[in-house]
Amino acid sequence: METVSTYVLIHGAGSDAWLWHLVVPQLEELGHVAIAVNLPCDDDAAGLREYADTVLRTAGELEEVILVAQSLAGFAAPLVCDRRPVDLVVLVNAMVPMPGETAGEWWANTGHIFPDPFDPVDVFLHDVSPSLVAEAANHVRRQSDTVFSDPLPLAKWPPVPTRSVACRDDRFFPIDFQRRVVRERLGIEPEEMPGGHLPALARPQELVELLEACRISASR
Repeated sequence: METVSTYVLIHGAGSDAWLWHLVVPQLEELGHVAIAVNLPCDDDAAGLREYADTVLRTAGELEEVILVAQSLAGFAAPLVCDRRPVDLVVLVNAMVPMPGETAGEWWANTGHIFPDPFDPVDVFLHDVSPSLVAEAANHVRRQSDTVFSDPLPLAKWPPVPTRSVACRDDRFFPIDFQRRVVRERLGIEPEEMPGGHLPALARPQELVELLEACRISASR
C-alpha cells in the first residue's frame, strides 16, 4: 500500500497560502494530505519563532509530515523540525540559513546579487500564465522586516532528511547560485527542474512529480 504523507506547504515572503492552490489538489489526488500555511508575514511582532509557531499550529498532530519551504520559508523550516517530528524537508528555490544567521545577513553572506532593474513581475512571474499573474496581485502582502533581523536559534541544521529543488530559470536565485549555496551549506546537490522562482504557479505538475520523487528517495 502506498504511503500517505502530510505535505505542509510554506510560502515565501510577501505572499500567502494561495501560492499552493494548484499543488494541493494534485497531492490530494495522489492520496496525500496537503495543507498550505499562511505565515504572519505582515505582522511586525512576528519573527522566526512566530513563523514556526504558525506552521506547528497548522500541522497540528498530523504524522508523516513533509515540510515544503519556498524561498524565505527556508529559515522557518529548520525551526519546525527542531520542535516536532518531520520526515522530510524539501526546500524550493529557498534560502538556506546557517546557525545564528539572520535572513537580512544571508544576502551578503551568500554573495547574492539582486536583479537590476528589479521588476517583481519580471523577476518572479515571468513564466506564469497572464491569468495567474493577474490573480497573484490579490495575494501580495506587506512583508515585515522583523523576521529578517531574527537570528536562526539553532546550533546546526536538524538531523532530518533534506532535499533541495532548484529551478533552472529562476531570475531571483539563479541556478548556479543555488547549486553553490546548497552544496556549501547542506552538502547536497539540488534536484533541478525548469521554471522560475514560483514553480507552484508556473509548473505545478512538474513540481508535484519532483516532490514525490524526493519523498520516495528519502524513504528508501
